[in-house]
Amino acid sequence: MPQVKHSVELIRYTSEPENIIAMGAKLCYSGSTVKGLSEKIESKDQSAFIKKLADMGHMSPIEHASFTFGIEGVSRSFLAQVTRHRIASFSVQSQRYVSQAKEGKDFAYIIPPEIEALGQEAIDKYKQQMALIDGFYKEWVKELGNKGESSNEDARFVLPNACETKMIVTMNARELMHFFEIRCCQRAQWEIRAVAWDMLKLCLEVAPNLFANAGPSCVSGPCSEGTMSCGQAVSVREKHKALRGIE
Repeated sequence: MPQVKHSVELIRYTSEPENIIAMGAKLCYSGSTVKGLSEKIESKDQSAFIKKLADMGHMSPIEHASFTFGIEGVSRSFLAQVTRHRIASFSVQSQRYVSQAKEGKDFAYIIPPEIEALGQEAIDKYKQQMALIDGFYKEWVKELGNKGESSNEDARFVLPNACETKMIVTMNARELMHFFEIRCCQRAQWEIRAVAWDMLKLCLEVAPNLFANAGPSCVSGPCSEGTMSCGQAVSVREKHKALRGIE
């Protein structure tokens, strides 16, 4: 039975995202035509302006840039968390149309790190439990006539949160910043936190000025968690600097 690990790919993003954001912001205060403004922006580095925009908190132009990610090897538990972010678009692999026992294979699953840390005996026990559930699933598919989606849709009720899923997610840059603030935080659940840091790394590669201060609140200011702070602000800042290639 296959254990899987998460992977994140930046599939598409707005071409020259920092330029289109600068254009949106400057148009508000410019008497120039759209074409004329575009030519001016393309002829000049917008790094300083993007930083100024972020410092001012002028966030609406940032919504003009969007980023689409392919995410695999995550649990249904992850799915329940990530879909709480309302300003995003999701396409998720269906457990109804896609059999979890396709071609005789067992369903893929995620093992939580805390269980792995308990040692091989705990890992083996967990895998045995997954195998047992897999048997339940296949048994119900058979009992329900093995008729594809009409059997899968009810058999899937015995599948665990550990069961792997895949998705495509699109967010605009403003929502991504909100996502990174919440989900890169040490207090976020481990799986969505790991995915969020990978997403942030990919965003920094294509829009480094835009996402320079993106991440948990402690990256660029005080911790927003108050008395519930993890107390690891220093190490989080070091991690963020490493992600940006700063020593």
